[in-house]
Amino acid sequence: MNLLHLKYAVEVDKTRSINKAAENLFMGQPNLSRAIKELEETLGITIFKRTSKGIIPTPKGEEFLEYARNILAQVDEMEALYNKKKKGKQEFNISVPRASYISLAFCAFVNTLDQSKEIEVNYKETNALKAINNILQADYNLGIIRYKSVFEPYFANLMQEKGLKSEEIWEFRHHVLLSEGHPLAYKDIITYDDLKNFTEIAHGDPYVPFVPVSDVKKEEFPDFINKRIFVYERGSQFDLLVNVPSTYMWVSPMPKSLLARYGLVERVCDDDHNLYKDVLIYKKNYRLTELDKRFIAELKRVRDELLTQVVD
Repeated sequence: MNLLHLKYAVEVDKTRSINKAAENLFMGQPNLSRAIKELEETLGITIFKRTSKGIIPTPKGEEFLEYARNILAQVDEMEALYNKKKKGKQEFNISVPRASYISLAFCAFVNTLDQSKEIEVNYKETNALKAINNILQADYNLGIIRYKSVFEPYFANLMQEKGLKSEEIWEFRHHVLLSEGHPLAYKDIITYDDLKNFTEIAHGDPYVPFVPVSDVKKEEFPDFINKRIFVYERGSQFDLLVNVPSTYMWVSPMPKSLLARYGLVERVCDDDHNLYKDVLIYKKNYRLTELDKRFIAELKRVRDELLTQVVD
């Protein structure tokens, strides 16, 4: 028996399904079933039994799982304690949506780091699913996920299921981002009808928990636009906007400094009333470090500046 066996059993109990637990643990279902059977043989008890409602723990299994959860929590606490004691090393890991205001806050945060000390920072731009998995499976402590507000119940359910804490950073309406040379750049207000003859640049990996990808794409990418280029990182989107004047993007409000740097303008779409949320997530038992708190402070500072920014 080892810590992995404890994690396997706790995940099966959490999901009440071998298949779902195996999926969350990124392993094959036969391997997980074998590991649970070996654990039961080692302990000499039956941990789980199958019922019409799924897999549930036996009374002995409940007792074992309580010990397992306590042991895993103590291991996490011990690792956190000694990780903090790595002398002088500044560590920070976060997964975020592809958003310019978050990138600007990150740059401001990096400028606060002590350059005389060791630095190890990971900043990954990705979708909500990968941001969540980076916290659950990799060494990322923080994540920011973006979703349409109507999908909040699905994400709230997932946060509860995965033992994640969430804090809303910002709720906003998308703006239309265009190059200064775009035919619509002169208009103060844009409609869906205005956009029909132009090409949308979109991030091609939307995700909503418990909702089929095909349904998510129908919601995120409506049929009234029939010209679309999917991208997966922020660099190419700006290149396309600047060099292909017939393109546009839906974005969170952008800092004026970045608009000026890339020769871009943002406009309100009068027909679009969808609200989006950026939400900070981390494990419920995770204690924010001083660097975490510093980044969050920079993020909120940039957000507050944008709230006072009037779209030209």
